[in-house]
Amino acid sequence: MGYVALRFDASAADADGWADALLDAGALSVDVADPFAGTPEETPLFGEPGAVATTLWQVSRLTVLLPAEADAAAVLRAAGAALGRPVPPFETQPVAEQDWVRATQSQFGPIRITDALWIVPSWCEPVDPAAVNLVLDPGLAFGTGSHPTTRLCLAWLTAELRRGESVLDYGCGSGILAIAAARLGASRVVGTDVDPQAMVASRDNAQRNGVNATFVTPDALAAVAPPTFDVVVANILANPLILLAPALAARTRAGGRILLSGILAQQADDVAAAYAPWFRISAWKRDDGWVAMAGVKLGEPPAA
Repeated sequence: MGYVALRFDASAADADGWADALLDAGALSVDVADPFAGTPEETPLFGEPGAVATTLWQVSRLTVLLPAEADAAAVLRAAGAALGRPVPPFETQPVAEQDWVRATQSQFGPIRITDALWIVPSWCEPVDPAAVNLVLDPGLAFGTGSHPTTRLCLAWLTAELRRGESVLDYGCGSGILAIAAARLGASRVVGTDVDPQAMVASRDNAQRNGVNATFVTPDALAAVAPPTFDVVVANILANPLILLAPALAARTRAGGRILLSGILAQQADDVAAAYAPWFRISAWKRDDGWVAMAGVKLGEPPAA
């Protein structure tokens, strides 16, 4: 069984309506994307909780997947009629049946973070067996090592984490940062996330990598974790990080360190200001427009 892909452009105001109408008319899926993706004219869109919703691109490209036997023009006409819109110019292209699992896996290979740390999908052999190789497959939760925000955190852990330190990964996603911390010598590792799927993914990934880490939702954190940690890592987004500043500060011991990521370069000053009452904090490194910020909590560390 094959498929056919139908493509056309729509205005930002109409794109969501077209997508819903096409699904009602029999489309298997609808992808809405920037028609200039991969070119200098590409316009990235980033959503932030608490921020005004960002509209779609002024012109959005819809790619509609239909069964091979479907009449693509008829489906488009039906969707247009439901919307009260004329049929736009469109093109169709056959999509051959294939091994979709193998095709998806082929898009993901080992990711080098540093010479000493690699992210390796389970279907790949390690490039350097002597390095720390984290086995991680794309799955239910954010964090495969491919995104700049995750790479920045992993690079910081590789360079800065001291053996024997305790680590809290707040907003753990796939558990990748907690697992990396454990593999790099952390003594106690706890990860937390509001998403139940993240708990499932993190526990599975920890077991696969043979590490001892605890993963709980935030409301259960107090029951299983020490009051404070040597290192707190949070790879989320700028607005949640700003709101979480008091809570994350309370979880960091005096003299301990914090690492924040998921911050666009233009948001760094606002995040730094939110953490300044508790931390001496600044940008650590940048990657493709994203910034990781590292800080030390003010006050003397507890006596040994």
